[in-house]
Amino acid sequence: MFEYKLTAQCPETGARAGEFTTPHGVIKTPVFMPVGTQATVKAMTPPELEGLGAQIILGNTYHLHMRPGEDIVEEAGGLHRFMGWNHPILTDSGGFQVFSLANINKIKEDGVKFRSHIDGSRHFMRPEDSMAIQQKLGSDIAMAFDECVSLPTTPEYSREAMERTIRWAGRCREYHSRPDQALFGIVQGALYESQRIECIERLEEIGFPGYGIGGLSVGESHAEMYRVLDALSPHMPQDKPRYLMGVGFPTNLVEGIARGIDMFDCVLPTRNGRNGQLLTSFGKMNIKNLAFARDYTPVDPNCGCYVCRNFTRAYLRHLYTAGEILAARLCSWHNLYFLVNLVNDARQAIIEGRFPAFRRNFMENFMEGAYLNE
Repeated sequence: MFEYKLTAQCPETGARAGEFTTPHGVIKTPVFMPVGTQATVKAMTPPELEGLGAQIILGNTYHLHMRPGEDIVEEAGGLHRFMGWNHPILTDSGGFQVFSLANINKIKEDGVKFRSHIDGSRHFMRPEDSMAIQQKLGSDIAMAFDECVSLPTTPEYSREAMERTIRWAGRCREYHSRPDQALFGIVQGALYESQRIECIERLEEIGFPGYGIGGLSVGESHAEMYRVLDALSPHMPQDKPRYLMGVGFPTNLVEGIARGIDMFDCVLPTRNGRNGQLLTSFGKMNIKNLAFARDYTPVDPNCGCYVCRNFTRAYLRHLYTAGEILAARLCSWHNLYFLVNLVNDARQAIIEGRFPAFRRNFMENFMEGAYLNE
């Protein structure tokens, strides 16, 4: 039911194009996954997501457990039917949110005690609980429960968390029983290359159909992220998908693909869109800037999205200054299209044997105008 097939690879960089088969469709990789934290990609309907080319979206175990609860989702027919999305869905384990959002958390070997960020109620989540919730949600891909370490951290604590993540991965693998749901392990180890390599090797001994790389894009520099990926990439299995968790800045996507990453997700396109920040082929644009008040050109002349084909920078700025909901919708729409299709274009470049030139041209153009009109 779950199979990864490598269809093309760049001999110079190792960038990969592949296909990952799931019960709700074949995912063509590399792929960017819009984040639907609470069973919705903010401001977007499922047909709109289909129209901009999204293949798979992400739901969040912690948030869906808090509300409406996994039992309600299961009674509704599972997450696909509940949210009206008949394509692949990945759910993260809830571990990142337990460690980053909860007001108080206490880590034990058995699991994590925490308070809800909504009402302060007390909760306890074990690896087995994360599996039970995700199985009720019915996603195509579930993630093992892990400990995500904040930075900076010491080698000693990073190792402690990495060891716990491996033990919890074994417990998740043993508990998980849903045959129509793939369970991915998660590689931890902070910025310590040897720990990252050891972690993937030990996770492979447990055996998973895919592997996430967690604990990056949490405050480290881009150079530090790339250093870890450079060290880890040769040790990742060739016949399994590789998922870089929580990464969505355009240059990070292209550089991640150059290092053999297959899957990405991030809240950046919708979060930035709600705040008037637009991603373009020539850098990042603040549409609220006065300079756009009489600018009757598209956001990005190189973009083929619905927004760029139908509206101007002046109109989007007007919507923001008028406080119209449509501003957040249109800017989120454009940003999602931009990232989904950036990754699709990278895939096509890999297949056609021109990825190094694609990478070079994109980086030069994007960085030349980066942070325009901040």
